[in-house]
Amino acid sequence: MFTTDIGIDLGTANTLICVKGKGIIMREPSVVAYDIRSDAVRAVGTEAKEMIGRTPGSIVAVRPLKDGVIADFDVTAAMLKRFIRQALRGSLFSRVRVVICVPAGVTEVESRAVWDAAKQAGAVDIDIVEEPMAAAVGAGLPVKDAAGNMVVDIGGGTSEVAVISLGDIVTAQSVRIAGDDLDESIINYIRKKHSLLIGERTAEQIKIEIGSALPYEGETSIEIKGRNLVDGLPKNVIITSEEVRDAMSDTIMQIIDNIRLTLEKTPPELASDIIERGITLTGGGALLRGFAELVSRETGMPVSVAQSPLDCVVIGTEKRLDGSGGFDTYQFRRGKRFR
Repeated sequence: MFTTDIGIDLGTANTLICVKGKGIIMREPSVVAYDIRSDAVRAVGTEAKEMIGRTPGSIVAVRPLKDGVIADFDVTAAMLKRFIRQALRGSLFSRVRVVICVPAGVTEVESRAVWDAAKQAGAVDIDIVEEPMAAAVGAGLPVKDAAGNMVVDIGGGTSEVAVISLGDIVTAQSVRIAGDDLDESIINYIRKKHSLLIGERTAEQIKIEIGSALPYEGETSIEIKGRNLVDGLPKNVIITSEEVRDAMSDTIMQIIDNIRLTLEKTPPELASDIIERGITLTGGGALLRGFAELVSRETGMPVSVAQSPLDCVVIGTEKRLDGSGGFDTYQFRRGKRFR
């Protein structure tokens, strides 16, 4: 009676939170700014992200998750505590029940760290779900059918590929190459080609504004600012869509190779279902121009982007909370709960 049910998509780049019966109530960058002298948290989410690269020596703005898993336990727990407190603002309920997602390829230690962080943040009951399963349910795939459903979830830190049938994962691959690596590819390219050093936020802006996996109509260029590595002075450079595409091509092909590997491991009957039903893309990476077309070209499968690719995982957690969407037979493969 006195419990609030919360679903959390704890992502490397962004954290999304939903409350049962209310839908998605929070979308915040997974960033924490804290004072290294007192270990006090100064800001989380959007406010902390604005501080990246702009803080004095006494304040550090960090992303406590790397490659989809916890890199700094204490900072992650503090961030979760802040987010849960914001989600409960105005609520009369004090007990919190949480469904939280982890990549399909996490180890026992990594999934335990997520459970411990949620516990330290105040959750009394914690259910762990694998991200591709939540993404498939959130995308509206008929996961309960005795047929193959393939989902590719490309986030900030990991790319998850899974084939799902009868409400559970049949085969899955998780590769720690995703949106952050696309940003890093752009940073490295500009540093080598133009002797210009740019930050993560600038690289992400370039990817969103002119990035693509295939040539597209109306390609353009963008002026970026950074530090000249030759003389150390600020400098402006014009970057074209073609240059950005070349910079990201190797990373994109590694993600597609992971999709191929999953298809190779898929049982023949389920593979024939995927030929008919196609592959569904979710996550921020699904929004990259031309990516769906490139995946279709390289695999020979029909490919579609989910209706709300950024929200699929957290929508899946909400369906887990209310018992809908095909979670009836699903069990987290490393034990449903830790004690």
